[in-house]
Amino acid sequence: MAHVPAAERRPQLIKAAIDFMTREGVAAGSTRAIAAELGVAQATVHYTFGTKEGLYRAVMEQLTQDLIAQVERAAPADAGFEETAGTLAAALWRTVREQPASHQLLTELTLFALRTPALSEALESHYRRVTEVTARLVTEAAERTGQQLAQPAQTIARFFLAGFDGLTLQRLSHPDEKAEHTCLQAFVSAVVAMAGGRLELVSVPAN
Repeated sequence: MAHVPAAERRPQLIKAAIDFMTREGVAAGSTRAIAAELGVAQATVHYTFGTKEGLYRAVMEQLTQDLIAQVERAAPADAGFEETAGTLAAALWRTVREQPASHQLLTELTLFALRTPALSEALESHYRRVTEVTARLVTEAAERTGQQLAQPAQTIARFFLAGFDGLTLQRLSHPDEKAEHTCLQAFVSAVVAMAGGRLELVSVPAN
């Protein structure tokens, strides 16, 4: 292929990696395979990202950025707190139903990163970013509607994301449209109740 500046080659390689690993799985995503996907020399991948882990880190960042962008676009500007929570959950769930391969890839990368020290920072960054964005949207909705949060926005965000992650894994592993919709409604109701101080927290032993 003709010479392409690194600034242009980088997004091309990230897209090639996403396309390849979505199709073949993370374990198959060697730098040689990614290079072949785009039709460039393997050295080009190493020159652009340094290592395979560097490429994986870039893929995680791109998937995170795409997911956040979709959610932010869906965030209502003038809805009540409960409606905002429901709209955000529905928007996220729509990405799971319409783009299951992307969520499966992100799940695979998450598990891979847990056992790869070179990716621990990327994994932490991913969860920190999605938590921060969710907490910001919760805070904005609360301030806009005069909702007094009974728990810190970060805690509410973590609870929201924990429920969503669980439903996503179930959808990927054992789909059930009717049960999923009911569970989605229940967990959003729990988030709203938690934020409003109407969710009674059960005592759980620390040890």
